[in-house]
Amino acid sequence: MAIALVFETHAMTVDNESGRATGWLPGELSGQGRVQARDMGGRRRDDGIAAVFSSDLDRAIQTASIAFDGSGIPVLHDWRLRECDYGQLNGMPADEMHRGRLGHLDRPYPGGESWRQAVARVGRFLADLPLRWDGQRVLVIGHVATRWGLDHFIGGAALEDLIGQDFAWRPGWEYRLG
Repeated sequence: MAIALVFETHAMTVDNESGRATGWLPGELSGQGRVQARDMGGRRRDDGIAAVFSSDLDRAIQTASIAFDGSGIPVLHDWRLRECDYGQLNGMPADEMHRGRLGHLDRPYPGGESWRQAVARVGRFLADLPLRWDGQRVLVIGHVATRWGLDHFIGGAALEDLIGQDFAWRPGWEYRLG
C-alpha cells in the first residue's frame, strides 16, 4: 500500500511579513496568516485526511489549530518537521539567510544545524509514517526544510538543486509515499 501525503506550509507570520527568517523561534501568525489557516481548513477538512502532522513550532501549531479546530481530525505535533535551526542566527533577515544558505548545506549554522541535518529529520519522520498510516491520506504542515525533505526522500531531488531554488507558496503539494 502507499500513503497519500499532502504538504502545506504554515500560514503567514509576523516574521514573514517583516522579512525575518524565524528558524526555531516560535513565530506568531499575522492577521493574513489566520485567514490563510482558515482557508487551509476549508480546502482540507473534507479532503479525506486521516490525520494532520504538524511541526511543533508555534506558527505551525497555530495554523493546524485554526484549520482543524472542531473537525475531529487528529492533529499530531512532531519536532522532526521543524524548520532548519539557524542557531545563533534564528530571526536573522531572510534575504541574508537566503544569500548564505548554500554555505550551510553541510556546515551547521553557528549553534544550529545544516540543511542536510534538517532534511534528515524529515526522512526519519517519513520512515515511521507507514507504521500507523499506510494506505491513508495524511496532511503535513511544516516549513521549507520539511518540503525539501519530502522532495528529496519521496521525489528524489538533490539537496544541492533544492537549496538554490526560491520557495514559492501554493495551496499544497501532493506526494505518494511507498
